[in-house]
Amino acid sequence: MTRIGFDNDKYISMQSQKILDRISYFGGKLYLEFGGKLFDDYHASRVLPGFKPDSKVKMLMQLKDQAEIVITINADDIEKSKRRGDLGITYDLDVLRLIDAFREIGLYVGSVVITHYRSQFAADQFQKRLLNLGIKVYRHYPIPDYPSNISLIVSDEGFGKNDYIETTRSLVIITAPGPGSGKMAVCLSQLYHESKRKVQAGYAKFETFPIWNLPLKHPVNLAYEAATTDLNDVNMIDPFHLEAYGITSVNYNRDIEIFPVLNAILEKIEGKKPYKSPTDMGVNMAGFCITDDDVVCNASKQEVIRRYYSTYCSHRQGLAEKAEVYRLELLMKQLGISPKDRPTVDAALKRAESTGAPAVAIQLNDGRIITGKTTSLLGASAALLLNALKELGGIHHDIHLISPIVIEPIQKLKVKHMGNRNPRLHTDEILIALSICAATNPTAALAMEQLPKLRGCEAHSTVILSRVDENIFHKLGVNVTCEPQYQSKKLYHK
Repeated sequence: MTRIGFDNDKYISMQSQKILDRISYFGGKLYLEFGGKLFDDYHASRVLPGFKPDSKVKMLMQLKDQAEIVITINADDIEKSKRRGDLGITYDLDVLRLIDAFREIGLYVGSVVITHYRSQFAADQFQKRLLNLGIKVYRHYPIPDYPSNISLIVSDEGFGKNDYIETTRSLVIITAPGPGSGKMAVCLSQLYHESKRKVQAGYAKFETFPIWNLPLKHPVNLAYEAATTDLNDVNMIDPFHLEAYGITSVNYNRDIEIFPVLNAILEKIEGKKPYKSPTDMGVNMAGFCITDDDVVCNASKQEVIRRYYSTYCSHRQGLAEKAEVYRLELLMKQLGISPKDRPTVDAALKRAESTGAPAVAIQLNDGRIITGKTTSLLGASAALLLNALKELGGIHHDIHLISPIVIEPIQKLKVKHMGNRNPRLHTDEILIALSICAATNPTAALAMEQLPKLRGCEAHSTVILSRVDENIFHKLGVNVTCEPQYQSKKLYHK
């Protein structure tokens, strides 16, 4: 069974109370810049076993009556159709997805702010779409020499030109589809407008990683560096916190670099410096909820290896720089680990070598490792799923869950009518076929009942997976990695 190293209930309680305390500290209103993912934080759940992917949302539900969500999006990202790497959708569509998700759980979404607005056509079209949907929209504009020209920034020609966002709650959560959306600037702009209106308000930042009260080179914090190699984020000792309190704490380079400027802006707005360090700005309590350091250390090391494979495959696909791979290799060296420390890697490679074709291996939550090979009927991933479900259900390996006479017509449909060259069934097709068989076959039904047990399992493929197989593994909650090579030497891969 997967060992737990994090107390999720304690986290929700401590985190919500910390935010309430910060609201009170500033006199009743807080603009909280929310970094990272609010929904589906799988990185946190992987490196802190016991942390639930929806923990942040559940924490916010404790503050439901006080909280208001404001979503920011950069107009340039709308214009460029920037996409989220994990979901594959554009940032503007993700804004709509986030609004739906927040509303579905009863959290109030007050408005959307389009930042860096310069009359971009796509931004205007998106604003019209939002207005037609009944969503309030505000515009914030570029400020010359931001963030260094403080006298201009904190003036009617700087923050003063931005639309004032009408808010009604004591906790205003500023979130976004991704980085570079201008969350901090929106918070500061609002403080400027609130100050002119004689409204007491403050600013704080919520970031889960790096965890400020863990050591600089703790595996959890190094796993954060691994997750942000594309951003060049580097964990650092917070020198301002050390000087002010004589206490060592960890932050990351961008927050440390911007802190003197940020503090000067806050001082010009409020007439005083509310914080002595970047660490002071944060409200993260995750470090106090770790219950087993060995568990989170081991989980974090595995996460670094997983990120290494993910980035290497992205580089192979032309989506990442080789320097990012080198940085991950350096992080693995610091942790004293290698790719072979991922148990499924060796198992998959050995199965591929013995069969002469791509293979996939999965480690079940009890430690058992199951493999799947490429056959004339099934791709390796599809075969793996069937083998894993048999193992979990105690079904003998020789039993056919899906008869070949069921698979063959599907293959014929794919090749003859759908234009596919590869007749082998993908994971989505095999699961549909299995679900149909389950209606009349009790053994197939037993196999289907095992699907939830795959969540949290680790898998490795000897070739880069198709988008379909990758998505199915993701939906099933399987953490899958791949060798950075394609199954064929073709230049075009679907």
